Amino acid sequence: MNYDLIAQRTGLKEKYVRQVVDLLQDGATVPFISRYRKEATGGMTDVEVALVAKELDNVIELEHRREYILSAIDGQGKLTPELRSRLEDCWDATTLEDIYLPYKQKRRTRAQVAREAGLEPLADAIMKQSDTPLKVLIRNSKFKAQLSEDEALQGAKDIIAERVSEDEHARQTLRTTFTLHAMIQSKVIKGKDAEGQNFRDYFDWKEPLKRCSSHRLLAMRRGEAEGILRVSICVDDGPAMERIARQFVRGHSESSRAVQEAVEDGYKRLLEPSISNEFGASSKQKADEEAIRIFVRNLEQLLMASPLGQKRVMAIDPGFRTGCKVVCLDAEGNLLHHDVIFPHPPRAERVKAMLTVQNLVEKYAVQAISIGNGTAGRETEDFVRHLDLPDGVEVYSVSEDGASIYSASDIARQEFPDEDVTVRGAVSIGRRLMDPLAELVKIDPSSIGVGQYQKDVNQTALRKSLEETVVACVNRVGVNLNTASQWLLTYVSGLGPSLAQNIVHYRKENGPFRSRKELMKVPRLGAKAFEQSAGFLRIKGGTQPLDNSAVHPERYELVEQMARDQHCTVAQLMADKSLREKIDVSRYISEDVGPATLHDIMSELDKPGLDPREPLHTFAFDETVHEIGDLREGMVLPGIVTNITNFGAFVDIGVHTKGLVHVSQLSDRFVKDPTTVVSLGQHVMVRVVGVDMQRERISLSMKNSPLSKPLPRGGEALAAERPSPRRGAGRETIND
Repeated sequence: MNYDLIAQRTGLKEKYVRQVVDLLQDGATVPFISRYRKEATGGMTDVEVALVAKELDNVIELEHRREYILSAIDGQGKLTPELRSRLEDCWDATTLEDIYLPYKQKRRTRAQVAREAGLEPLADAIMKQSDTPLKVLIRNSKFKAQLSEDEALQGAKDIIAERVSEDEHARQTLRTTFTLHAMIQSKVIKGKDAEGQNFRDYFDWKEPLKRCSSHRLLAMRRGEAEGILRVSICVDDGPAMERIARQFVRGHSESSRAVQEAVEDGYKRLLEPSISNEFGASSKQKADEEAIRIFVRNLEQLLMASPLGQKRVMAIDPGFRTGCKVVCLDAEGNLLHHDVIFPHPPRAERVKAMLTVQNLVEKYAVQAISIGNGTAGRETEDFVRHLDLPDGVEVYSVSEDGASIYSASDIARQEFPDEDVTVRGAVSIGRRLMDPLAELVKIDPSSIGVGQYQKDVNQTALRKSLEETVVACVNRVGVNLNTASQWLLTYVSGLGPSLAQNIVHYRKENGPFRSRKELMKVPRLGAKAFEQSAGFLRIKGGTQPLDNSAVHPERYELVEQMARDQHCTVAQLMADKSLREKIDVSRYISEDVGPATLHDIMSELDKPGLDPREPLHTFAFDETVHEIGDLREGMVLPGIVTNITNFGAFVDIGVHTKGLVHVSQLSDRFVKDPTTVVSLGQHVMVRVVGVDMQRERISLSMKNSPLSKPLPRGGEALAAERPSPRRGAGRETIND
């Protein structure tokens, strides 16, 4: 294993990279390594450990590709010791493919036809570029077929052209030219102007490839995929071809001129298209990676959104014509009741709807109301928050993204086999308020709505990155072993779908787990799975107080020794801060346990099982603004960040259409990465700088402090400036 290469690519110390790789190859997961093996990793974060894991996969993939290439060339009888050495010493995928290219099996090319005709010796003779006339060279050559002089010469030039296109030096020279000077351009396909208005900015677009942002490149590629645009990546052929020719053409003989012609043909027909396609693929990959980075960041913030907690919730899935589906849930998220109200046109049964909501709130002792933010969401929220509800009943707005996907899924059918999709969707809206993470894990991450151009990036890479993010978030928060669903348990380190299902079945048959040790009784859950998962599973009120903390069972003996040294029990040690302050942690340092692990243990003893997610806060839109027509330039309004891209942030200001704060308007200072300024769900004050009624586009700005400065996520400053109009009328947008 090339540990040094992984260290170079990640920028991490080889000593720690080596140990992380060994742990990964031994079956350890990224969450486990980053949380419980800090001495081995030098304190790497989960992001850094994941980076090592990614590069390890790349190196293994490269090794497999090298073995295939060695075998393929050896099978042709062309694997010389020098060639084997070059391949075995190569750790760059592009160079590896360049070395392999001349030996790669390909379709029957013009050069291959010429070789079969016996023209390779003639090509060799021409490449020497002697003063011997071409006719003499052709006359002295023996062919396997009857060919005219012109046919023989053309066949030889075809062979030379292919050699030029496969030459490593020539390919690298053109790559350098593309790196420095490549332009990307797009033009509308004739007759597609009217159909492709969404892409009109790119009807005649050209810019340096190295300056093309990921969102522009993905937009052009989408237009190309939809048959609206023709996209190309190219360089100035004249200078590029001249650089290639200098590597092959010598002198001014007839043969030299033939080589020059072959070089030009090889460049135009083979080499330039090949490198152009290569840069097309690499630029798309780079754009994908940048877009996926934004998606991952957005998804992480959605999953780590503030939970309401275990409270009795009424959830409403808004609608106009079909009415608003209402469900009541208990503190564990179980469905108690469902109904339909019609407070909006065309039926507009507002009084009946009002009485229904008020009666249900009283009957089921509802503590909070969760309203979907889709069609009729703002109108439904306005209706509910002006009802005469008991003090303390707060109103929240929750994203509906992915709710329809969940409601029609196998998971929803398993949970609610006797209910229709509308009830299931409303339940999901309520549960998202109670615990966004626990509910969103039931939905394909790519269906949640975490950025622009989701369908345009590499779907395999996107799915892998998003699933890794779900795993990281689930394990960062921790999971209640006795209440977690099968789908939440699936993402716990070391488990997976099969063991998660076995845990739920065991729980149903034997009742709640009383200790983490009892996990070992679950069928097929062995020592390795227990090691990887136990620290992330919590048991409240069990026989071992440490089971409700992130302290790993492998360190229970150490904590028990600390308690014995303080002449108390573990429970007393966790409850009494004065006892913990007497502990000299340096006494417990050993070969396996260092300062980092001891620090984590002491932090857990201080606040066992602490949820890292922020507390939930209320929020209110400006009551004078409901539709895009209510907006005027210069208005300063409260809003919630609902989506972040690399060109800015989308903000919900309560008018159904999200406004865009372009990256240039996010701050008074230069902003390269919007995620360094705003976060998903953040409460902000924005100024309206433009309204395009025809295209339904709203331009916003967060420049010119103090009012337009980003507010702390959670809305403390916002709540101070804009108090709710009545108790119980606040709102919070979750996962929007």
